[in-house]
Amino acid sequence: MQLQDLYTASRSFEETATMPLLFVGHGSPMNAIEETEFTKGWKKAADELPKPKAIICVSAHWQTKGTFLTSMKKPKTIHDFYGFPKALFDVEYPAPGSLALAEQTKNMIQKTEAQLDETWGLDHGCWSVVKQMYPNADVPVIEMSMDYTRSPQWHYELAKDLAALRKKGILIIGSGNIVHNLGMMNWHTPDNGFDWAEEANQKIKVLVIENDHQQLENYNLLGREIQLSVPTPEHFLPLLYVLGLKEKEEQVSFFNDKTVYGSISMTSLLIN
Repeated sequence: MQLQDLYTASRSFEETATMPLLFVGHGSPMNAIEETEFTKGWKKAADELPKPKAIICVSAHWQTKGTFLTSMKKPKTIHDFYGFPKALFDVEYPAPGSLALAEQTKNMIQKTEAQLDETWGLDHGCWSVVKQMYPNADVPVIEMSMDYTRSPQWHYELAKDLAALRKKGILIIGSGNIVHNLGMMNWHTPDNGFDWAEEANQKIKVLVIENDHQQLENYNLLGREIQLSVPTPEHFLPLLYVLGLKEKEEQVSFFNDKTVYGSISMTSLLIN
């Protein structure tokens, strides 16, 4: 990018009112092409938010050794799933990227040496949700990866380095699921959760409301229902990024608060 282009792009991220934060339970990739109670919730959230100048998404589906930021002009739509209808594989979400935002974010991060990436794109944890929120693909989107070698506490602390972006019109989205155990899904109960999944979802919500982030950082110590609900960390960590950016006085509102197929919670939350 030429110097003049960087200057022009950086001006678009000048000071604004503090943007809200969003964590979404993204669930099935089919939410990208179907109208469900959950996609309606995402659309309603978008309607109530100020229109962002750009989006940074921390998705459960981009784990790396190190921290990376997508930095291409036109990020590709990644179909990182299998066994779904061809119609889903045909979907393209042509949102632009933003090298200027990727550079700014890289320079803000002090916790580690972040790197720019030109090979990834937008995975379904990102585009399946953002496509429903901003169907015109007119908001630049970059993804930030999660370093799988690091602890939950490390991810929570890293998020704080991004705080200044909230005052530049940037919407930061964490996309995962509070309860996510694919190995125990029950396809016969699409509208219900197992007792342990419901208990885990409720326990996490209470800790979020109480601002008890330390216990959430140590979620593996919270009992059997949490261990069943979070057998691997990647879908839970995006929640910690959002909570790491939350100011203490900010309020939390939940939506899409439902557990499906026994062991997947779609619970999402808005912070402002």
